[in-house]
Amino acid sequence: MTASSNFWLQDIPQQLAALDAAALRRTRRTVAPLQGARILVDGQPMLQFCSNDYLGLAQHPAMIEAACAGAQDFGVGSGGSPMVNGHSTANAALEQELARFVQLPRALYFYAGFATNASIIPALVGAGDAIFSDALNHASLIDGCRLSRAQIHRFEHGDLATLEQLLAACPVQRKLVVSDAVFSMDGNVADIEGLLALCERHDALLLLDDAHGFGVLGPQGRGSLAAAGLTGAKASPRVLYMATLSKAAGVSGAFVAGHELLIEWLLQKTRSYTFATAAPAMLARALQTSLQLIEQESALREQLQARIAQLRAGLQTLLQGKGWRLVPSHTAVQALVVGGNDAALGLMEGLRRHGLWVPAIRPPTVPVGTARLRIALSALHTEADVNQLLAALQELAG
Repeated sequence: MTASSNFWLQDIPQQLAALDAAALRRTRRTVAPLQGARILVDGQPMLQFCSNDYLGLAQHPAMIEAACAGAQDFGVGSGGSPMVNGHSTANAALEQELARFVQLPRALYFYAGFATNASIIPALVGAGDAIFSDALNHASLIDGCRLSRAQIHRFEHGDLATLEQLLAACPVQRKLVVSDAVFSMDGNVADIEGLLALCERHDALLLLDDAHGFGVLGPQGRGSLAAAGLTGAKASPRVLYMATLSKAAGVSGAFVAGHELLIEWLLQKTRSYTFATAAPAMLARALQTSLQLIEQESALREQLQARIAQLRAGLQTLLQGKGWRLVPSHTAVQALVVGGNDAALGLMEGLRRHGLWVPAIRPPTVPVGTARLRIALSALHTEADVNQLLAALQELAG
């Protein structure tokens, strides 16, 4: 590239400098697991409060054994699309187990959560249709809405009154309401019963992303929809339930579940399913074991809830006069809103010096002016771990 060329790469250094000036450039760290909730971060031992492994299953011996057995039986790759030769007997069995577990008629297993949301929405609606999306929905849902080419109506977070007005004023026949079930950066839970009531009233379909509720909420960890009492005999054909398998389930991938016809349509029309290599069978085997552990090990959820209560109680005294805000949440995601990007990064660095790894979350992941520490709790955390975090925050709060 010559000095006189007008190639667009010349703009990148200036654009990166702008990210630096706004404290918005991201930096990856190399990590490796240690014991419990401890990891190595760039070679330094840290107590982490950022993992989505909410039940601590990712390192569970039974999960590792199942994955190894799956690799022995099937190898480490699937070899092709599920529509060609990638739909292994293990993947098929997992879909049946997922449907049984969430108490919905049928499930479809995907290799990745982001790709699932980004592709199922365009498979459901298109040009001439209408989408109604919560303002704090995950980026994968936002991208799926944009890719669909449907008209997008964005309503303020949790504002069902405005949503009803938008639905009532919309003349199109095909309407899709899209919402996180547990909001990933705030930790609060959507009013699922209220959302479904509006969909029933205005003849709309409801898509719920329960990435952060599956395995944690509801009876035996069956998820937010089960917690709302809307599965089994009370399941609605208007609800399409999506959840990832990379968080509480401890592996990777995602699934959608719902009415038989909805799932069949998605099987036929979802591009990230048809044109992507299927997830390896060894992961499906691990996930079958994960479902058993989620269903049987209620003590893990009890441990997690105890740490949530401990953290929230301990943070109350820190909030007075500091300008920090703890978002209401009874889930594993506890958002401590600091405000500015520099302030959040400074708090993160202070915690790092105390041997604690709690990355700062900044725009565009969260709205401008709401940079925060997203404190993620796990069943792996002990009472002493949470006390260590609280003591460090108390010191940094001054």
